[in-house]
Amino acid sequence: MLGIGAWKQRLPRPDEALPGRAEPVALGSRHHVLGRPLRGDFEGLARVQFGMGCFWGAERKFWSLPGVFTTAAGYSGGVTPNPTYREVCSGLTGHAETVLVVYDPAATPFAALLVTFWENHDPTQGMRQGNDAGTQYRSAIYCDDEVQHGAALASRDAFQQRLHAAGYGDITTEIRFPAPAFYYAEEEHQQYLSKHPDGYCGLGGTGVSCPLGITPGG
Repeated sequence: MLGIGAWKQRLPRPDEALPGRAEPVALGSRHHVLGRPLRGDFEGLARVQFGMGCFWGAERKFWSLPGVFTTAAGYSGGVTPNPTYREVCSGLTGHAETVLVVYDPAATPFAALLVTFWENHDPTQGMRQGNDAGTQYRSAIYCDDEVQHGAALASRDAFQQRLHAAGYGDITTEIRFPAPAFYYAEEEHQQYLSKHPDGYCGLGGTGVSCPLGITPGG
């Protein structure tokens, strides 16, 4: 019989997942930092979803980049529709905590987002990130088009060489196209570290630089 810790280290089968609900969670309409919409069609802009462990610190990394139009914290990559935070933390939805990044490719190349992603967490840890353990903390890139997908795979292979040279193991990041559904997290989790500047942030990188030739903001 699996203990609680072991249970949260594996993704649930569809027949084990919580049923969820048809209605999305209640959510405010504006980004707490950028003042722009959290939801929308975002015509003319690109989007991608990143999982880097706890979404509070990850979202702050991306809303700080020039050319990013808006960001949102949410859940994706699992089974349960419109899950709650408590349900995701149970390990019975299959979702990762993710950040939706909506950006202008003319102002922010996708490679700059990838540099921010790879350099600000440890993508070799499987179903955890630092002291945060569970399937919701896994590393993930959920791509919106084939160009993003190809670039993400190429960046993984390049960064893997750097990580191996530094003594790290294999990258466990889940890279998917097409991107799974993104379910917005509750209002309290949106832009959390702007609302709570002294709040918890478990984000930490490996100290290994990503060899893509682009520095975020540069």
